[in-house]
Order: sequence, then C-alpha cells, then structure tokens
Amino acid sequence: MTETDTHYSSERNPHKGKRGLARAWQAARNSWSGLVFAVREESAFRQELTLTACLIPLALLLPFGAVERLMLIGSVVSVLIVELLNSSIEAAVDRISFERHGLSKRAKDYGSAAVTLALLTCAMVWITLLWRLFAG
Repeated sequence: MTETDTHYSSERNPHKGKRGLARAWQAARNSWSGLVFAVREESAFRQELTLTACLIPLALLLPFGAVERLMLIGSVVSVLIVELLNSSIEAAVDRISFERHGLSKRAKDYGSAAVTLALLTCAMVWITLLWRLFAG
C-alpha cells in the first residue's frame, strides 16, 4: 500500500463535487433530512425536542437580560446538538456491525456520557438563573 492509497483527499471523494451555492443548498437539504430522521427515529431526540419546545418559550417570557436568555436557550440547544452527534456515533457503529464489541460499547458510552453532561449543564444553567430570579 502506498501513501496515496491511505492519504485522504476531498478530490477523490465523489460526494464532495459541489461548490458555492449548490454546496450550501445541498448541505441545507442534508441538515433538514437529518433533523427529520432524528425526529422520526430517535425517541431521545423527540423527548429533548419536547423539552426544548417548553423551555425556549419560557426563556423568552421570563424577565432575563439578553445574556441570561442566550445562556438558557444555548444550553437547551446544546443538548439537541450533542444528542444528534451521539445518534450519529451510534449509527456509524451500527453500520459497521451489530456484534457486541468493547470498542463499539465504548464509543456509544462516550456519546451517552456527552449527552448526560449536556443535560446536566443545561439543568445547572436553568437552576442557577431561576434561583437568582426567584430567590434573589
């Protein structure tokens, strides 16, 4: 095997041919497709989306400044982002094999841990800011 066999080049990737507005349009379509698939197929994503649908309006209604509001909304959106990344890890691992393997478990557990940390961060942001609002 030569170095060119193992060297990645986007020029050799048949999926990287679009440029400019065509590339941006295709990326937007792919992103929308990913969101639709996550809603249809991932129950955790649907649960977190429900949480998002409740918390974002609440963040907009509560008497917070712009920075606090961005922290509240950003912490919720970060949960969705991390969940999508976790789902992509799980899909890639499952694409390789459904066989139980220590490295597959580790990859999936890392993704799950990342979601848990995002949820804990979200909870800490919300609890801290609500505590300041109502107790302070």
